[in-house]
Amino acid sequence: MKKTNKKPNGGKFRKESRMARPDKRGGRERMNNKKKGSVRAGLDKKVLVEPHRRFPGVYVSRGKEDLLLTKSLAPGISVYGERRITVDVEQERIEYRVWNVYRSKLAAGIVCGVENIHMGPGSKVLYLGASSGTTVSHVSDIVGKDGVVYAVEFSERSGRDLINMSMKRPNIVPIIEDARHPSRYRMLVPMVDCIFSDVSQPDQTRIVALNAQYFLKEGGGVDVSIKANCVNSSVPAETVFAEEVNILRKHNIKPKEQVTLEPFEKDHAMIVGKFRLSKSGEKK
Repeated sequence: MKKTNKKPNGGKFRKESRMARPDKRGGRERMNNKKKGSVRAGLDKKVLVEPHRRFPGVYVSRGKEDLLLTKSLAPGISVYGERRITVDVEQERIEYRVWNVYRSKLAAGIVCGVENIHMGPGSKVLYLGASSGTTVSHVSDIVGKDGVVYAVEFSERSGRDLINMSMKRPNIVPIIEDARHPSRYRMLVPMVDCIFSDVSQPDQTRIVALNAQYFLKEGGGVDVSIKANCVNSSVPAETVFAEEVNILRKHNIKPKEQVTLEPFEKDHAMIVGKFRLSKSGEKK
Protein backbone atom coordinates (compact mmCIF):
# COMPACT_ATOMS: atom_id res chain seq x y z
CA MET A 1 0.00 0.00 0.00
CA LYS A 2 1.28 3.42 -0.93
CA LYS A 3 1.50 5.97 1.89
CA THR A 4 1.79 9.72 1.45
CA ASN A 5 2.63 11.62 4.59
CA LYS A 6 4.17 14.78 3.18
CA LYS A 7 2.17 17.96 3.58
CA PRO A 8 1.01 19.53 0.29
CA ASN A 9 3.45 22.42 0.62
CA GLY A 10 6.36 20.11 1.37
CA GLY A 11 9.34 20.23 -0.95
CA LYS A 12 9.37 16.48 -1.69
CA PHE A 13 5.72 16.13 -2.62
CA ARG A 14 4.90 14.99 -6.16
CA LYS A 15 5.10 17.81 -8.67
CA GLU A 16 1.51 17.53 -9.92
CA SER A 17 0.13 17.83 -6.39
CA ARG A 18 2.50 20.47 -5.03
CA MET A 19 0.56 23.44 -3.72
CA ALA A 20 1.11 27.03 -2.86
CA ARG A 21 0.02 27.87 0.66
CA PRO A 22 -3.76 27.33 0.73
CA ASP A 23 -6.42 29.70 1.97
CA LYS A 24 -9.73 28.74 3.57
CA ARG A 25 -11.69 29.54 0.43
CA GLY A 26 -10.40 26.59 -1.42
CA GLY A 27 -6.77 25.44 -1.36
CA ARG A 28 -4.40 25.61 -4.32
CA GLU A 29 -3.18 22.98 -6.69
CA ARG A 30 -0.93 23.37 -9.72
CA MET A 31 -1.58 21.28 -12.78
CA ASN A 32 -0.33 20.98 -16.34
CA ASN A 33 -2.62 22.66 -18.85
CA LYS A 34 -4.96 20.55 -21.01
CA LYS A 35 -8.04 22.61 -21.84
CA LYS A 36 -8.43 26.24 -20.91
CA GLY A 37 -11.30 28.68 -20.60
CA SER A 38 -11.49 32.39 -19.97
CA VAL A 39 -13.15 32.93 -16.60
CA ARG A 40 -14.77 36.02 -15.17
CA ALA A 41 -14.47 36.04 -11.40
CA GLY A 42 -14.80 38.95 -9.03
CA LEU A 43 -13.87 42.22 -10.77
CA ASP A 44 -13.61 40.71 -14.28
CA LYS A 45 -10.22 39.22 -13.51
CA LYS A 46 -9.41 36.39 -15.92
CA VAL A 47 -8.12 33.05 -14.75
CA LEU A 48 -7.72 29.71 -16.49
CA VAL A 49 -9.76 26.58 -15.84
CA GLU A 50 -8.39 23.18 -16.83
CA PRO A 51 -9.38 19.56 -16.20
CA HIS A 52 -7.60 17.82 -13.34
CA ARG A 53 -4.86 15.55 -14.64
CA ARG A 54 -6.05 12.46 -12.76
CA PHE A 55 -9.72 12.91 -11.92
CA PRO A 56 -12.37 13.30 -14.64
CA GLY A 57 -15.09 15.67 -13.48
CA VAL A 58 -12.70 17.67 -11.29
CA TYR A 59 -11.13 20.94 -12.45
CA VAL A 60 -8.47 23.42 -11.37
CA SER A 61 -8.52 27.19 -11.82
CA ARG A 62 -5.28 29.08 -12.22
CA GLY A 63 -4.98 32.76 -11.55
CA LYS A 64 -4.12 34.90 -8.56
CA GLU A 65 -4.95 31.79 -6.55
CA ASP A 66 -5.25 28.17 -7.68
CA LEU A 67 -8.51 26.48 -6.68
CA LEU A 68 -10.13 23.07 -6.95
CA LEU A 69 -13.45 23.16 -8.86
CA THR A 70 -16.36 21.05 -10.02
CA LYS A 71 -18.70 21.91 -12.90
CA SER A 72 -22.05 22.85 -11.39
CA LEU A 73 -24.94 20.51 -12.15
CA ALA A 74 -27.31 23.22 -10.87
CA PRO A 75 -26.01 26.58 -12.19
CA GLY A 76 -26.97 29.65 -10.23
CA ILE A 77 -27.30 27.78 -6.94
CA SER A 78 -24.78 27.94 -4.08
CA VAL A 79 -24.96 24.99 -1.68
CA TYR A 80 -22.84 26.20 1.24
CA GLY A 81 -21.86 29.74 0.31
CA GLU A 82 -19.06 28.60 -2.00
CA ARG A 83 -17.69 30.86 -4.69
CA ARG A 84 -18.84 30.31 -8.26
CA ILE A 85 -16.89 31.03 -11.41
CA THR A 86 -18.49 31.53 -14.81
CA VAL A 87 -16.52 30.43 -17.86
CA ASP A 88 -17.13 31.28 -21.52
CA VAL A 89 -15.86 28.45 -23.76
CA GLU A 90 -16.76 28.27 -27.46
CA GLN A 91 -19.92 30.37 -27.06
CA GLU A 92 -21.03 28.26 -24.10
CA ARG A 93 -21.26 29.60 -20.57
CA ILE A 94 -20.24 27.12 -17.87
CA GLU A 95 -20.46 27.61 -14.12
CA TYR A 96 -17.90 26.04 -11.80
CA ARG A 97 -18.08 25.82 -8.02
CA VAL A 98 -15.01 26.28 -5.82
CA TRP A 99 -14.44 23.12 -3.79
CA ASN A 100 -13.37 24.17 -0.30
CA VAL A 101 -10.67 21.78 0.91
CA TYR A 102 -11.21 22.90 4.51
CA ARG A 103 -14.80 21.67 4.39
CA SER A 104 -14.44 18.47 2.40
CA LYS A 105 -12.33 15.42 3.28
CA LEU A 106 -12.53 14.22 -0.32
CA ALA A 107 -11.22 17.52 -1.66
CA ALA A 108 -8.45 17.49 0.95
CA GLY A 109 -7.52 13.97 -0.11
CA ILE A 110 -7.25 15.04 -3.75
CA VAL A 111 -5.06 18.01 -2.91
CA CYS A 112 -2.92 15.95 -0.51
CA GLY A 113 -2.00 13.50 -3.25
CA VAL A 114 -4.44 10.59 -3.46
CA GLU A 115 -4.14 9.00 -6.90
CA ASN A 116 -7.55 7.34 -7.33
CA ILE A 117 -10.97 8.32 -5.94
CA HIS A 118 -12.81 5.63 -7.93
CA MET A 119 -15.50 8.00 -9.20
CA GLY A 120 -16.07 10.04 -12.32
CA PRO A 121 -18.77 10.93 -14.85
CA GLY A 122 -21.44 8.23 -14.89
CA SER A 123 -20.36 6.56 -11.63
CA LYS A 124 -22.74 5.22 -9.01
CA VAL A 125 -21.48 6.27 -5.56
CA LEU A 126 -22.69 5.27 -2.10
CA TYR A 127 -21.84 8.13 0.27
CA LEU A 128 -21.91 7.28 3.99
CA GLY A 129 -22.08 10.20 6.41
CA ALA A 130 -23.53 12.70 3.95
CA SER A 131 -24.30 15.35 6.60
CA SER A 132 -26.02 18.38 5.03
CA GLY A 133 -24.53 17.64 1.62
CA THR A 134 -21.47 19.86 1.23
CA THR A 135 -19.23 17.21 -0.33
CA VAL A 136 -22.19 15.27 -1.71
CA SER A 137 -23.02 18.25 -3.93
CA HIS A 138 -19.53 18.17 -5.45
CA VAL A 139 -19.71 14.40 -5.96
CA SER A 140 -23.03 15.09 -7.71
CA ASP A 141 -21.17 17.47 -10.03
CA ILE A 142 -18.44 14.89 -10.67
CA VAL A 143 -20.71 11.97 -11.58
CA GLY A 144 -22.96 14.21 -13.65
CA LYS A 145 -26.38 13.53 -15.12
CA ASP A 146 -25.52 9.93 -15.99
CA GLY A 147 -24.31 9.08 -12.47
CA VAL A 148 -26.06 8.71 -9.12
CA VAL A 149 -25.08 9.52 -5.54
CA TYR A 150 -26.84 7.51 -2.83
CA ALA A 151 -26.33 9.74 0.21
CA VAL A 152 -26.87 8.16 3.64
CA GLU A 153 -27.23 10.40 6.70
CA PHE A 154 -28.52 9.46 10.15
CA SER A 155 -29.17 12.91 11.62
CA GLU A 156 -32.68 14.18 10.90
CA ARG A 157 -31.55 17.80 11.10
CA SER A 158 -28.73 17.37 8.60
CA GLY A 159 -31.00 15.10 6.61
CA ARG A 160 -33.49 17.92 6.06
CA ASP A 161 -30.74 20.07 4.55
CA LEU A 162 -29.62 17.13 2.44
CA ILE A 163 -33.13 16.57 1.11
CA ASN A 164 -33.59 20.26 0.30
CA MET A 165 -30.29 20.33 -1.57
CA SER A 166 -31.12 17.17 -3.52
CA MET A 167 -34.35 18.70 -4.82
CA LYS A 168 -32.21 20.78 -7.20
CA ARG A 169 -29.99 17.82 -8.10
CA PRO A 170 -31.87 14.85 -9.56
CA ASN A 171 -28.83 12.56 -9.41
CA ILE A 172 -28.82 12.53 -5.58
CA VAL A 173 -30.89 9.97 -3.67
CA PRO A 174 -31.04 11.12 -0.01
CA ILE A 175 -31.42 8.28 2.51
CA ILE A 176 -32.09 9.26 6.13
CA GLU A 177 -30.99 6.10 7.85
CA ASP A 178 -28.29 4.58 10.05
CA ALA A 179 -25.35 3.36 7.96
CA ARG A 180 -24.82 0.59 10.54
CA HIS A 181 -27.92 -1.11 9.14
CA PRO A 182 -27.60 -1.29 5.35
CA SER A 183 -30.39 -3.87 5.21
CA ARG A 184 -32.81 -1.04 5.95
CA TYR A 185 -32.04 0.70 2.65
CA ARG A 186 -31.09 -2.27 0.50
CA MET A 187 -34.18 -1.72 -1.68
CA LEU A 188 -33.00 1.79 -2.56
CA VAL A 189 -29.37 1.16 -3.45
CA PRO A 190 -28.16 -1.03 -6.36
CA MET A 191 -24.60 -2.25 -6.86
CA VAL A 192 -22.30 0.76 -6.88
CA ASP A 193 -18.86 1.59 -8.28
CA CYS A 194 -17.53 3.28 -5.16
CA ILE A 195 -18.22 3.80 -1.47
CA PHE A 196 -17.05 7.02 0.15
CA SER A 197 -17.28 7.20 3.94
CA ASP A 198 -16.99 10.13 6.32
CA VAL A 199 -18.69 8.55 9.34
CA SER A 200 -17.11 9.80 12.56
CA GLN A 201 -17.71 6.68 14.64
CA PRO A 202 -15.36 4.28 16.47
CA ASP A 203 -16.51 1.42 14.25
CA GLN A 204 -16.51 3.40 11.01
CA THR A 205 -14.32 0.92 9.13
CA ARG A 206 -16.61 -1.96 10.05
CA ILE A 207 -19.57 0.11 8.82
CA VAL A 208 -17.85 0.60 5.46
CA ALA A 209 -17.04 -3.10 5.17
CA LEU A 210 -20.64 -4.06 5.95
CA ASN A 211 -22.00 -1.73 3.28
CA ALA A 212 -19.43 -3.06 0.82
CA GLN A 213 -20.76 -6.57 1.35
CA TYR A 214 -24.24 -5.37 0.43
CA PHE A 215 -23.63 -2.89 -2.37
CA LEU A 216 -20.10 -2.74 -3.79
CA LYS A 217 -19.41 -4.44 -7.09
CA GLU A 218 -16.35 -6.61 -7.74
CA GLY A 219 -13.27 -4.41 -7.97
CA GLY A 220 -15.22 -1.43 -6.67
CA GLY A 221 -13.41 1.39 -4.90
CA VAL A 222 -13.48 2.31 -1.22
CA ASP A 223 -12.51 5.78 0.04
CA VAL A 224 -12.53 6.08 3.83
CA SER A 225 -11.86 9.26 5.78
CA ILE A 226 -10.50 8.27 9.20
CA LYS A 227 -10.58 10.66 12.16
CA ALA A 228 -8.14 9.12 14.63
CA ASN A 229 -9.63 10.69 17.77
CA CYS A 230 -13.06 9.27 16.96
CA VAL A 231 -11.66 5.75 16.78
CA ASN A 232 -9.22 5.78 19.71
CA SER A 233 -7.94 8.96 21.34
CA SER A 234 -5.53 7.12 23.67
CA VAL A 235 -2.98 6.07 21.02
CA PRO A 236 -1.08 7.96 18.30
CA ALA A 237 -2.96 8.66 15.08
CA GLU A 238 -0.53 6.53 13.06
CA THR A 239 -1.39 3.52 15.22
CA VAL A 240 -5.10 4.07 14.66
CA PHE A 241 -4.64 4.30 10.90
CA ALA A 242 -2.63 1.06 10.86
CA GLU A 243 -5.33 -0.74 12.83
CA GLU A 244 -8.05 0.50 10.47
CA VAL A 245 -6.04 -0.71 7.48
CA ASN A 246 -5.89 -4.18 9.05
CA ILE A 247 -9.65 -4.16 9.60
CA LEU A 248 -10.20 -3.36 5.93
CA ARG A 249 -7.95 -6.26 4.92
CA LYS A 250 -9.91 -8.65 7.13
CA HIS A 251 -13.11 -7.58 5.36
CA ASN A 252 -11.91 -8.25 1.81
CA ILE A 253 -10.88 -4.68 1.04
CA LYS A 254 -7.31 -4.35 -0.21
CA PRO A 255 -5.81 -0.97 0.81
CA LYS A 256 -3.96 0.74 -2.04
CA GLU A 257 -3.21 4.22 -0.70
CA GLN A 258 -3.05 6.14 2.55
CA VAL A 259 -2.67 9.92 2.67
CA THR A 260 -2.71 12.28 5.62
CA LEU A 261 -5.07 15.24 5.32
CA GLU A 262 -2.93 17.84 7.06
CA PRO A 263 -2.85 20.84 7.06
CA PHE A 264 -6.58 20.81 6.27
CA GLU A 265 -7.62 18.27 8.93
CA LYS A 266 -5.58 17.33 12.00
CA ASP A 267 -5.08 13.62 12.73
CA HIS A 268 -7.09 12.59 9.68
CA ALA A 269 -6.16 10.22 6.89
CA MET A 270 -7.83 8.95 3.77
CA ILE A 271 -7.48 5.26 2.99
CA VAL A 272 -8.26 4.14 -0.54
CA GLY A 273 -8.77 0.50 -1.43
CA LYS A 274 -10.47 -2.03 -3.69
CA PHE A 275 -13.08 -4.66 -2.96
CA ARG A 276 -12.00 -8.09 -4.18
CA LEU A 277 -13.55 -11.39 -5.17
CA SER A 278 -11.75 -14.66 -4.52
CA LYS A 279 -11.31 -17.28 -7.24
CA SER A 280 -14.28 -19.16 -5.82
CA GLY A 281 -16.49 -16.15 -6.48
CA GLU A 282 -16.87 -15.21 -2.84
CA LYS A 283 -16.15 -11.65 -1.83
CA LYS A 284 -12.60 -11.40 -0.61
